[in-house]
Amino acid sequence: MGRRAEIELPQFANDVCIVLINPQFDGNIGAVARSMLNFGFSDLRIVGRSGEWSDETRNRAKNAQSILENAGLHSCFADAIEDCSIVVGTSGKREDGDKTAMRHFLLPDELPSRLQQTTGRVALVFGPENKGLLNEELAECDLLVTIPTWEGYPILNLSHAVTVVCYSWYVNNLPSAPFGAEERILDPELRRKLRSEISRLTREMPAKEHRRKGIEETLNRVLMRGLPKDDEIHRLIGIVSEASDAFEKLNELE
Repeated sequence: MGRRAEIELPQFANDVCIVLINPQFDGNIGAVARSMLNFGFSDLRIVGRSGEWSDETRNRAKNAQSILENAGLHSCFADAIEDCSIVVGTSGKREDGDKTAMRHFLLPDELPSRLQQTTGRVALVFGPENKGLLNEELAECDLLVTIPTWEGYPILNLSHAVTVVCYSWYVNNLPSAPFGAEERILDPELRRKLRSEISRLTREMPAKEHRRKGIEETLNRVLMRGLPKDDEIHRLIGIVSEASDAFEKLNELE
């Protein structure tokens, strides 16, 4: 549990790099490395750090030590993005009025589709924890992205912000559902059979006539709300059918 599997990184992440500008806290650097690998990203670039990683950085990275060991270390922002075709800046500052000219933001989920047809490397840039990207750094970015947060406390922790953006990029590029989340489209015949058995159950159960329709609707909605897989539907049908049979026998004895 928690170890890295020997699986190739996703192809879509090959042309994306995460750039941290002057990160303040060692723990955040390690946490960023871990989050990157969680979602298949490996190209970390850091401006303003020597690369002598502290124990805290190493510990927070867990099994993403390779991300730290291969991180690109740069003295300035321009060097970090020199080979990038698209530079995406991030910010939680959403000012109104005459300051909005540089803050026309996209949301994280919009980025993959917007950049799908582009070629070349994409840089996702994050500023330091205390003040984020400066206006002159945002001016060097081609696109800006913000994570929708509650306006009462909008600024995310650096590693959390990287996690959200990497997650959005990952799920919007998946060719198929992750293992265990596939086959969520229910077979129409199974749906029909489940609804039929629920209808039979409510007809046979000891309830007042005016309540039967409400019970039937509630059972259908509650059971389908979880988007059960086909094998789960088979088990549910079996349970409902047995209950219906039991009520039928009870009614015959009366």
